[in-house]
Amino acid sequence: FRMSRLDFFNQLNPADPLLQERTGHVADFTENALSIPMSVASTELLHEFDRADLPEYAKFEHGTTTLAFIFQGGVIVAVDSRASMGSYISSQTVKKVIEINEYLLGTMAGGAADCAFWERHLGEQCRLYELRNKERVSVAAASKMLANTLYQYKGMGLSMGTMVAGWDKSGPGLYYVDNDGTRLKGNLFSVGSGSTFAYGVLDSGYRYDLTE
Repeated sequence: FRMSRLDFFNQLNPADPLLQERTGHVADFTENALSIPMSVASTELLHEFDRADLPEYAKFEHGTTTLAFIFQGGVIVAVDSRASMGSYISSQTVKKVIEINEYLLGTMAGGAADCAFWERHLGEQCRLYELRNKERVSVAAASKMLANTLYQYKGMGLSMGTMVAGWDKSGPGLYYVDNDGTRLKGNLFSVGSGSTFAYGVLDSGYRYDLTE
């Protein structure tokens, strides 16, 4: 923060109805000590940070949010479509769901180039598996192939947080794989800087018996 706590409160308007409504008092922000605790709802207080007439004293980054979950009808995958680096937004129409084959999907979080390249490479491995074994690769096997490949490059600068989702003869499958070669099986995952917020929604709204 560039400003002290006192400077921050001096920028706020003590007569703001929002502050009075939440605290039940008219606070004097010019004193060195506050006599009452601030209790403004956090989501509403954040709007104060975006006021054009105030200097920038808090910077909020907007990054990737990807999520996937298994339910009784199959697998749902949802992603955003923004590619950014810090405050620079390079595209608003990025395809962050990557088709590995007809029955497998991968998601993109982290380095766009890393995810796109290695998931395309996974598609090649899956096709070779089908030619050799005369059967379609399972979701578990595909995610294991990706994890094994990424583990060989552990510590070399890759940036990937991906989910491999699909359908095979055992039913729907969902796996999380990252650039360290970590591989986790689950019914629900969210990856990216916005995943904490997505998990909050999923925790309150997710049920296996959801309908289409």
